[in-house]
Amino acid sequence: MAGPIYFAIGDVHGEADKLRQLHAAILDRIAFEGHAAKIVHLGDYVDRGPDSRGVVDAVMAIEARFNRDPAIEVVSLMGNHEQMMLDAYDAASAEDAGLWWAQGGAETADSYAGGVGKGDTGWREKVPKEHVSWMRRLPGVLHDRERRLVFVHAGIEPARFPDEDQRTYLWTRSDRFFLQWQWPDREELKGLKVIHGHTPKSFDPEIYPHRINVDTGAVFGGPLTAVMLKEGARPEFLRAT
Repeated sequence: MAGPIYFAIGDVHGEADKLRQLHAAILDRIAFEGHAAKIVHLGDYVDRGPDSRGVVDAVMAIEARFNRDPAIEVVSLMGNHEQMMLDAYDAASAEDAGLWWAQGGAETADSYAGGVGKGDTGWREKVPKEHVSWMRRLPGVLHDRERRLVFVHAGIEPARFPDEDQRTYLWTRSDRFFLQWQWPDREELKGLKVIHGHTPKSFDPEIYPHRINVDTGAVFGGPLTAVMLKEGARPEFLRAT
């Protein structure tokens, strides 16, 4: 029996309208295919864009909608921007949260406060506790060992995978990952394909034998992209603009 059809969604960064549009397109395609499916969010839901709160609400809503559904599973992974937001949330002072604030956190605080320029040092009180708890539970990686597929926000460290630090999954932009000819000859890597975001190179996805990058710069004017992976078929892409 064929495995599930995967739909992996790249970096959202506060583009809630695009995410809702893409969710609708994916669900339409699942209905058309009539086959079990997994929807995988690859992280970076928050920061930079206009409606980070709306994105988190949308992801949590689709998770709840298909909770325990035998036909559709939703998996949401951690991105480096969720980790930065949690680090800022746990920081001892406003100054300690400065890195996140400058990397799009100000826009996230505004979205929770209700409008542009409304986020301030009291932003933590505006973030629902269930949003924080949800972020803390996000896993770093989804590994389908049978189909040799790895879903992760940023990438892997080929010399150590799968026994590596979560920080690699969230942050790596190493050529050791991007350039397949630098991968070591390890059994764990044979036939492996990594589905990731984090590093937008253009408004089109990158497709290589060892990786597919679906961060197509949604927050920079590009589409929000999902790759569809169906056994025995070439990757297909769904986009929301």
